[in-house]
Amino acid sequence: MSHCEESNPYLRDPPLEFEPVATLSPAAAERQVEHLRAAVREHDHRYYVEADPLIADRVYDLLFERLSELEAAFDLVDPDSPTQRVGGEPVSELETVDHTAPMLSIDQSGAAEDVHAFDERVRRELGEAGFDPAAVGYVCEPKFDGISLEAVYEDGRLVRAATRGDGREGDDVTAQARRIRSLPQRLRGDPPARLAVRGEVFMPKDGFRALNRRRIERGDEPFANPRNATAGTIRQLDPSVVADRPLDCFVYGLLAYDDPGRERPATQWAELQAFREWGFNVDDRAERVDDIEAAIDYREDLMADREDLNYEIDGTVIKVDDRESRDELGATARAVRWAFAYKFPPRASVTRVTDIVVQVGRTGRLTPVALLDPVDVGGVTVSRASLHNPEEIDRLGVGIGDEVRVRRAGDVIPEVADVIDHRADGTFDFPETCPVCDSPVERDGPLAFCSGGLTCDAQLVRAVVHYGSRDALDIDGLGEERVQQLVDAGVIESLPDLYRLSVEALADLEGWGETSAENLISAVDATRSPPLSAFLTALGIPAVGGSTARNLARAFGDLDSVLAATEEELQAVDDVGPTVAERIRGFFDNDRNRAVVEGLREVGVDPEPVEIDAGDALDGLTVVFTGALSVTRSAAADLIERHGGAVTGSVSGNTDYLVVGENPGRTKRDDAADNDVPILDEDALADLLADHGIDYPPGGSE
Repeated sequence: MSHCEESNPYLRDPPLEFEPVATLSPAAAERQVEHLRAAVREHDHRYYVEADPLIADRVYDLLFERLSELEAAFDLVDPDSPTQRVGGEPVSELETVDHTAPMLSIDQSGAAEDVHAFDERVRRELGEAGFDPAAVGYVCEPKFDGISLEAVYEDGRLVRAATRGDGREGDDVTAQARRIRSLPQRLRGDPPARLAVRGEVFMPKDGFRALNRRRIERGDEPFANPRNATAGTIRQLDPSVVADRPLDCFVYGLLAYDDPGRERPATQWAELQAFREWGFNVDDRAERVDDIEAAIDYREDLMADREDLNYEIDGTVIKVDDRESRDELGATARAVRWAFAYKFPPRASVTRVTDIVVQVGRTGRLTPVALLDPVDVGGVTVSRASLHNPEEIDRLGVGIGDEVRVRRAGDVIPEVADVIDHRADGTFDFPETCPVCDSPVERDGPLAFCSGGLTCDAQLVRAVVHYGSRDALDIDGLGEERVQQLVDAGVIESLPDLYRLSVEALADLEGWGETSAENLISAVDATRSPPLSAFLTALGIPAVGGSTARNLARAFGDLDSVLAATEEELQAVDDVGPTVAERIRGFFDNDRNRAVVEGLREVGVDPEPVEIDAGDALDGLTVVFTGALSVTRSAAADLIERHGGAVTGSVSGNTDYLVVGENPGRTKRDDAADNDVPILDEDALADLLADHGIDYPPGGSE
């Protein structure tokens, strides 16, 4: 504790008789506020991180109330104040932000031989690079079952927090993260000038049970498990809801470290010690070990203590300790190569199958689900479990009435592991037609799919949301919640109904008004002449994303040619192999899908033909986009690629321009600065293309 902290009167045995607010001068009030803030921060750290409080809860409450009173009376409210953890204005939506560094995954397995294989590869590759294989050490940590979080600090202050998302970008949850009491808003000690850490937000078991008890008493549905409760809480738009729920956070990794003249910690173990010094919550169960056998022993000891921990874990993470060795091992596009997760075996319990139902997912996949007599599996009451697919039913030989063993796959999704006692007359007969639309069921290996496609009600919400997504036709206002409302109300029964919407029908719905109805209808009408590639993307053809759709559009030029293309002709297109060609042909050969396409054309949707060979005016030009453009990103990319240019997803030394739209991410702009890549706004892009005789935005004469 610093000298300043030691002299703070509100740390130990604080005085609780405060002078009246009206008698304080502004200067005296400000001094008292500074002392109270420092004290409350210290008490928060002692209580939520060190579990070693200095004062009683009642005393803490009095200090907190006094701080709130003074801030309000003297207009001294500050975003970093501890009082701001309990409130805050709701946000309208979660913005997407780029991470300071990729938040990659970790390879994992529950088999000891895979752990040994990881160790052998690490030692072999480091030995080949000139390191001493015998000197490889590991740090072992619990594998937390929560939500990954990036927290960014500048000059010791929390400035941003984001969920993992796709690993490159995630949801901005800064307002929500400020309400997690174990995550410091201001760091302790001497942190670097800029710091980004990775941690895991979780809900302690006792807090989860108390939260569910309150929900049940209010008549609300309880959360299924702590991870679901955590995920639902951290994405709440109202930060006060987050403050009211018992979230916690362990920090375990460095994503960025910037402090001139000071090197970042050289090992994982040193990182953990630094995190503690800066005031982060670090799990005490982390250990440094000398070899892989000790790491395996650590996992066995941790598994034995699992039920006694106040947080959910599903394995052990084994990390190479030395930072230089990690840098040498590197990473794939998906996962780091210097860490491995040694998973625990799934928890299991025995119960009876009371029924088997078949659910139709939004992709058309049919999943059999066993309804069960409720059973406790690892502290969670389970009344349904996945049977995965028809092949799994046959493998298990399961039927209604059988006694089965249930486990939590990945410690989250319950599944039937095996049949303990066959009490049914036979195995469940998987249906041959979709239980929602009665279309024939098609098999793809072990999986089963509804062939109804765009006309199956179970797939309709997904189809409409995808049709209007940014990478497709970019229809503002077609989010999942709104589409679900329109489908439930019977306003949309198929994709063509989008173009039949009326102000009267929409304005009658809850949450709608004449203006919002007109805005949606206007946004839909603007897509009646979409780029062919965007339209093909919007249809949701299996295995056809934006890049493949652009290749199809350039290869065939118009929609009729795509509809008539044979599998052989499709295979001649870049990125279209036999499997993708078969899926495209199968999609358009389905009478129901074809009827939807024709229905869209009947309501005036007429995709613009593509000039198949627009020339090579942009040959050798490489462009990256970030942020929202005035047109869909697919349309902009299609324009550049049709003229010989290339559009990539990340900035490198080979990038010629970074084009920045609205609400751009930070990472691509930082990469552009690091690589001396010029940055253009959309107007500058239009000027650049005009210099090559190309009109922008797409749709102009060329």
